Amino acid sequence: MGLFILKRLGVMLLTALCLTFVVFFLTNLYPNLEKLAKTQGNARMTDAEVSSWLDNNGYGAPMLVRYGEWLGVMPGWTRTDEETGEIRGRCIDFGDDPAEAPRFCGMLQGDLGYSTVSDDEVSNIVGGRLLLTGKLMGWVLIVMIPSALVVGVLAGMREGSRLDRTLSTASIATTATPEYVSGVIFIVLLASSTAGLSPWLTENGWIEGRTLFLGSARSAMEDITFWNFTLPVMTLALYGMGYIARMTRASMAEVMTAQYIRTARLKGVKFRTIVLKHALRNALIAPFTVIMLQIPWLLTGVVIVETLFNYNGFGWTLVQAASNNDIELLMSVSIVAVIVVLATQLISDIGYVYLNPRIRIS
Repeated sequence: MGLFILKRLGVMLLTALCLTFVVFFLTNLYPNLEKLAKTQGNARMTDAEVSSWLDNNGYGAPMLVRYGEWLGVMPGWTRTDEETGEIRGRCIDFGDDPAEAPRFCGMLQGDLGYSTVSDDEVSNIVGGRLLLTGKLMGWVLIVMIPSALVVGVLAGMREGSRLDRTLSTASIATTATPEYVSGVIFIVLLASSTAGLSPWLTENGWIEGRTLFLGSARSAMEDITFWNFTLPVMTLALYGMGYIARMTRASMAEVMTAQYIRTARLKGVKFRTIVLKHALRNALIAPFTVIMLQIPWLLTGVVIVETLFNYNGFGWTLVQAASNNDIELLMSVSIVAVIVVLATQLISDIGYVYLNPRIRIS
């Protein structure tokens, strides 16, 4: 098992290295750098002035050299101002002594640079936004996974029954409904003071405020409550629940037709005992991979929900960095997403080996 993990880690690191270079190459194409120069300098800069600005700020070196600097395996660039004699560089912070500055300052050293839009450290921005989306992901997983597994198991226990058809249809409907559609429906029905259920509930004195839930999750960035966080959690959980429920249902239906299940039923074992002790564990092997795949989706694919409910999390930051041509921030956010995808895939592979006794690794 240890050798398997080491091999998977090696493949993951090689994949991460290749993907980081691809992201670095695409974000550092000349049109993006030219736009950055004109944004930071002057919109009317000539081509020669653009080239001079890029060279003075470390963007004029060859692509592989700059990638090595960003990665932290090559010394950071330094420049001496001809007029003032001031020494500037990638590893020299404002006000620091150039002689005491480190030579290497890249991702491997934990230095992600500065945002060109907010002039704040990228690590602070990414860490804060990642924490916000992590809270949203956590609540979504708590609601989504148990609900999806229960729906899938109930549907797969008796394949073809009325309960199976009803739950399967509901699962397909939730999967086919985009988040922005279900989110808008929830806002109209539950968070509008003029439409939906809230006016009726207010008239009957069942709720104290004007709406049952808050249609904006902006306040949840500071303090999460049931009132301001329910709708975004419901929107994401409902959309992702369909995939897991359908996979669980298919796996459960297949297990229930296995020979050992038929033998147990012929011997008179109670149906409840068959489901809980014999079928359930084997039926949950396949959905485990699908559950792990929901984590990368929740990290980067929640931008629609975060925008709809005004919740400035990780996905929202990724889109803002791309639209503002914030290269350092865009690079860091993209790399974090790559690492999360690879890490969850590794956990999925290891967990699948432990859950499935038919797999043996020498």
